[in-house]
Amino acid sequence: MDKKSNIFFNKKILVYGLGKSGLSAYNFLKKNNNVILYDDFQKKQKNLKSYKFILKKKFDCIIISPGIDISKCRLSKFLKKNLKNVYTDLDVFYSYYKNDCITITGTNGKSTTCQLLYEILSKQRYDVRLVGNIGNPILSIKKINPKTIFVVEASSYQLEYSQIFTSKYAAILNITPDHIERHKTLERYIKAKFKILKNQTKNSLGFIKKNDPLIQKKLKGKKFFCKIIKVSMHKANKIINKLDNEYFRTEANKENLSFVLSISEKLKLKKNLLIKTIKTFKGLKYRQQIIYKKSLITIINDSKSTTFSSSIGILKSNPNIYWLLGGIYKKGDKFNLPRKYLSKIKAFIFGKKRSYFNSQLKGKVYIENFDNLKDAFLKVLQITKKEKFIKKTILFSPSAASFDNFKNFEDRGFYFNK
Repeated sequence: MDKKSNIFFNKKILVYGLGKSGLSAYNFLKKNNNVILYDDFQKKQKNLKSYKFILKKKFDCIIISPGIDISKCRLSKFLKKNLKNVYTDLDVFYSYYKNDCITITGTNGKSTTCQLLYEILSKQRYDVRLVGNIGNPILSIKKINPKTIFVVEASSYQLEYSQIFTSKYAAILNITPDHIERHKTLERYIKAKFKILKNQTKNSLGFIKKNDPLIQKKLKGKKFFCKIIKVSMHKANKIINKLDNEYFRTEANKENLSFVLSISEKLKLKKNLLIKTIKTFKGLKYRQQIIYKKSLITIINDSKSTTFSSSIGILKSNPNIYWLLGGIYKKGDKFNLPRKYLSKIKAFIFGKKRSYFNSQLKGKVYIENFDNLKDAFLKVLQITKKEKFIKKTILFSPSAASFDNFKNFEDRGFYFNK
């Protein structure tokens, strides 16, 4: 790193937002810069300044946390006025390190794909770090050497305000309407996702889902410096029977696997070790997690599901589904499941926003309504206990955000398991 040319060296920097990524940015930058902290919610922290203090100052750079919405935060006018100086922790990382990154974005499947890639590379003896939206801030990583490779889960929130971050390997798994309440329009959401390809160089590889209509529409007539590789489920379907791993039976996880196989091929990984790792992959908690299974009943915790699109794959792949759903719906989200799958589904809708889910499912599947998740689940147990000779699936896949009753999807998933 050339310190003289680094835009984050010997500068006056504002770090806005004191979540995990904000604090890691502060700890990383404070040695070589004058770093000031601000958070909308006052916290006990050294160098934390007041709203009035910030407005009077000029900063060379402003690092904002992914959770900061420029249009709604307290410093909204200040940030819009200084937008050219707004960056993210991804930008800071790239300015200091030029390590190879595999960056995964998309509406659904990011965490699972990143975790699988991380386990595969670890087993192949790479010095690999798993960072980003999956929970480990990229600036918190220590003992980095030139051969360290990073698997980065990047959300649209991070990508939207990143300016200089680029990745040697980047993938857009899929795009369906999501986070419209933050991005305002679907077009702006898609634009944020495509930033990861737009910033790539001619020596980079961009992986995209072959038959995704929104991705294909955005690609039309566009030219990128990177080489674009279109990924289908063909590779996953070829090896799926060899795996003997039930986790990859769903359409969504086959899609995730296809990207992993395509990226692994370009990395020239050892095939035998690759297959061995995939065979034993257990997935992540609360993401299509099988928590109970006997001959005639399977219970699945898919608390991570926050949109209809994230539930579609698992609805297709299981028999006689008792579907528990509800929470805070995503603006613009629509239920689109082919007619042939509808007859096997009974929906048990819970929570205060039941009317929206009823409007989407009415006339398509059997529906019952409940005030809360516990009551809905008890009713499902009551029904399924009577059906002794029928193979059935109890599916907790809320298709909605959790914030009406829970801190986050992990809190909701833990509650369901308990």
